Amino acid sequence: MQAIELTPTSYIVLGLLNQAGETTPYRLKQMVDASVGHFWSLHRSQLHAEPARLARAGYLSERQEPAGRRRKRYALTDRGKEALAVWVATPTEQFTELRDLAFLKLFFGTDPSAQANAQLTVLRPLLETYETMLAAARSDDRFTGDAQRGPLRTLQAGIDQTRSAIGTWERIAGESRSASR
Repeated sequence: MQAIELTPTSYIVLGLLNQAGETTPYRLKQMVDASVGHFWSLHRSQLHAEPARLARAGYLSERQEPAGRRRKRYALTDRGKEALAVWVATPTEQFTELRDLAFLKLFFGTDPSAQANAQLTVLRPLLETYETMLAAARSDDRFTGDAQRGPLRTLQAGIDQTRSAIGTWERIAGESRSASR
């Protein structure tokens, strides 16, 4: 086993495998797209490389399917479960990372009205999607236990942030309209 530094991507893989049991990197990508990918960006190629790296370090077991596509399947080891448990139990004091291309363009002088309209076109349907997901999760018996409150709280936080972003871009659009009069 090699000593490695665990990254946020490492913990995403460990956490999703904790939920899914044994699975493939392709399935991990699908799981990211349906869950943490809504608030944590990562290169999808990392989801193919990271499980192998974690397996070499003893955090995952690796098994190749004997027939068919012969995909590699990964599962948590005791070491992986322990690392995930320690990480989850340790609160973070890191400030939210923000990488927003629209804000970057706004900073450098894009047309604020056009940028606001573009963002609102994306954010309003996103809010509807999140609200639909929350309603579905609340009616799903799998989301009633303490272990599943995290995904519900995270989804509600996404709703809160999206509403805030909509308010911000509506304000920017209004300021732009007022300035052009």
